[in-house]
Amino acid sequence: MTDDPGVLPEGLPEPRDDGAADHLRGAAIPPVALPATDGRSVRLDGAGRTVVYAYPRMGAPRVHDWDLLPGARGCTPETCGFRDPHAELAALGADVYGLSTQATTEQREAVERLGLPFALLSDPALVLAHALGLPTFDAGGETFLKRVTLIVAGGRVDHVFYPVFPPDCHAAEVLAWLRMVDP
Repeated sequence: MTDDPGVLPEGLPEPRDDGAADHLRGAAIPPVALPATDGRSVRLDGAGRTVVYAYPRMGAPRVHDWDLLPGARGCTPETCGFRDPHAELAALGADVYGLSTQATTEQREAVERLGLPFALLSDPALVLAHALGLPTFDAGGETFLKRVTLIVAGGRVDHVFYPVFPPDCHAAEVLAWLRMVDP
């Protein structure tokens, strides 16, 4: 396995659909304000068409055997996957946010390092995660968001991608769906 968080090693365990996201389609977005890496406080309940991709943790893991946890590895490649076609996503009318339990300061480093044209949102107390019932997992004494992507429109979850694998190809899947519903 490689130590470079930007590279997906071969042989990663694939996450299985455990049903933890089955309730999300059509769910109302709760009125929760989250800190964003651009200094704003963002509420998704009033947002227009928005892609919110949740991921466990950006950068080097602090959990031993991170690569052996299904769906854990790949946050940096997934984020770069949304960064590169950002103009096309915007042209389809979609705002993009990444979401994790990491602190905003940690996420700001990732925004700068990766040159992201969109903000990352922090939910360290799992306020939105619990209110919406987002899938999570525990490892190394911490709770992380499982990799799930929500398409939000009109204060509701319009579409759900879960489980997400492989993460480095996921943005293309989201783009294809957006083109299909709004050619």
